Amino acid sequence: MIKLHLGCGARYLKGYIHIDLADYSHINHKHNIKYLPMFKDDSVDLIYSSHALGYFDRIEVIEVLKEWHRVLKLGRLLRLALPNFAALAKVYLKYKNLDLIIGPLYGRWPNPRNNLVLYQKTIFDFNSLVDLLKSIGFKNIAYWNWREVFVGELTGFDDYSQAYIPHMHKDDGLLISLNVEARK
Repeated sequence: MIKLHLGCGARYLKGYIHIDLADYSHINHKHNIKYLPMFKDDSVDLIYSSHALGYFDRIEVIEVLKEWHRVLKLGRLLRLALPNFAALAKVYLKYKNLDLIIGPLYGRWPNPRNNLVLYQKTIFDFNSLVDLLKSIGFKNIAYWNWREVFVGELTGFDDYSQAYIPHMHKDDGLLISLNVEARK
């Protein structure tokens, strides 16, 4: 089974192939996740990407998702996590503190290992992401719950799919990650 962890950064998932521009020891392919030439059409069983898709602009996101769709096997799963605009708007309206949402909105990711600084370029809410995924050919689009997914092989794994405001208030905070899955 071929499982990809795209834009993984420092986070390691056992049993996954890690692809990122970062230079960590667990990275299998130091490569832009926009293109996956190392994989044939219909060759991948699962793609997981957490808070990486937003680093492409609105037009690039279409190309990126088409590429990810290309490598997925028919019926297989794309699992995404990205900042949720609707949730961030609720956070702002509740706290009236722009500092709480600047990071998820503009996401500055410096990588001192290769002197790259990446900024988030786009954001989605559920409906806009569903529309985009459908336009590319994805089906069965739904929310996924990190509490259910990160059981078993991913027990103890923590990434931005579990981002809450207030920070780390996973039982009483507001989840600000838009966790959506779709099938090819």
